[in-house]
Amino acid sequence: MEVVLRKYGNSTVAVLPPAVLRDLDLSAGQVMTLDATADGTIVLARKRRYVLADLLAQCDAKAQPPADLNLWAAAKPVGTEVW
Repeated sequence: MEVVLRKYGNSTVAVLPPAVLRDLDLSAGQVMTLDATADGTIVLARKRRYVLADLLAQCDAKAQPPADLNLWAAAKPVGTEVW
């Protein structure tokens, strides 16, 4: 599919046809990332939205907690913290 670059104020834009927006579930105002490769390829990607369940699924529940966590747990309040 060919897309024509157009002038829009001081910027140049590539207009995406409605069918492409619909197929990819994209809409105006959505945040995207844009990268250019050494061979001249342009990559436009949807910025990933993280969901807590997806992040937790990546965690190993059986993993040992970090060693410095014990230091935090044993630390005494030094200011006006409510303990």
